[in-house]
Amino acid sequence: MKSIKRYLPIALLSAGVSIWTSCGPQGETITEEAIDTTYSVQTEKLLINVDTLYSEFENPWGMTWLGDARMLVTERKGEILIFKDDKFTGEKVQGLPAVHAVNQAGLLDIAVHPKYAENGWIYIAYAKNFPDSTAATTIMRFKLEGNTAAQQEELIVAGPPWKGGRHFGSRIVFDNEGYLYFSNGDKGNIPMNAQDLTNAHGKIHRIHDDGKIPTDNPFVNTPGAVPSIWTYGNRNPQGLVFDKANNRLWEVEHGPMGGDELNLIEKGKNYGWPVISYGMNYDGTVLTEITEKEGMEQPVTYYVPSIATCGLTLVTSDKYPAWKGNILIGALAKMHINRVEMNGTTAGAKEIMLQDIGRVRQVSESPDGYIYAITEGTGLLVKLIPIR
Repeated sequence: MKSIKRYLPIALLSAGVSIWTSCGPQGETITEEAIDTTYSVQTEKLLINVDTLYSEFENPWGMTWLGDARMLVTERKGEILIFKDDKFTGEKVQGLPAVHAVNQAGLLDIAVHPKYAENGWIYIAYAKNFPDSTAATTIMRFKLEGNTAAQQEELIVAGPPWKGGRHFGSRIVFDNEGYLYFSNGDKGNIPMNAQDLTNAHGKIHRIHDDGKIPTDNPFVNTPGAVPSIWTYGNRNPQGLVFDKANNRLWEVEHGPMGGDELNLIEKGKNYGWPVISYGMNYDGTVLTEITEKEGMEQPVTYYVPSIATCGLTLVTSDKYPAWKGNILIGALAKMHINRVEMNGTTAGAKEIMLQDIGRVRQVSESPDGYIYAITEGTGLLVKLIPIR
């Protein structure tokens, strides 16, 4: 008789565990570890409850809210799960485009238009398949008709298409004027893509909400340059957040072995990859001899060793007074949420929170002011509830 054991995330075990056995549908013995879905954590400045809302994700990537108690979460393999009132409805969005689900590529971020209540547009970033087995980070939008992705419009393809599945980015944010920004990684095997304005890789891009190119983009009149480029020299940016109160765009990107960066993204600037870096090659050899160069931006803060920075959010909610103004960054390899204290554009102390909760792919602040996170490995959707 087969014996099966179901494991819970390491980070949840501190709440207290009881063990029992039961019989599965084929007569096998199932050993389960039972635990409350909510547990308390004392962080440096705030006591929080961590409420586990869902635990069956494979590779979740992005999340957004529709304003009617519904929440959408993307799975990299090409699915969008529909939640309502913090519970999975059992339903998924139908009719989505095919995606190139290889390694880090697939269905990536999701965001709603700032005027979603008026126009109903939902935006996704995904790796689009091409006939020669290449793919490119692509932005499209659609409207929900029931649970179907209708009125699909492909807005921009960040090419040229590339083989493999490394360093596709990608995040989507809107600024106060309704411009859409998205990130695209350097595709991995040719780092100097990020310094080459004739391709879209290793860049942050800016477009109108309908895909048109703004006439005031920094390289729109540069011969041969991709006109959507806003910044360049960005290795693999998997986190973007826009600070509406201060009109600032923040980004996190993966370094190689060391040198993950938090950057303040500003028009036309060069963020240095791979000419300058605080990291090294994965085999331990020297990547570059320099960490600074005139005309290239320094990160606001960086991580050595790498934590594998991914999604991020800016805490604006009054629900977390001790964190307000801080940046929260998901850590994939180091499996935690990294809290960075901010004084304007200057980074201060960092705190490791929820160690071993899983590979944190995204951290987001909901419209009603709560912090949510999604994880790989442990497959979680959690909600952080402050205890006053």
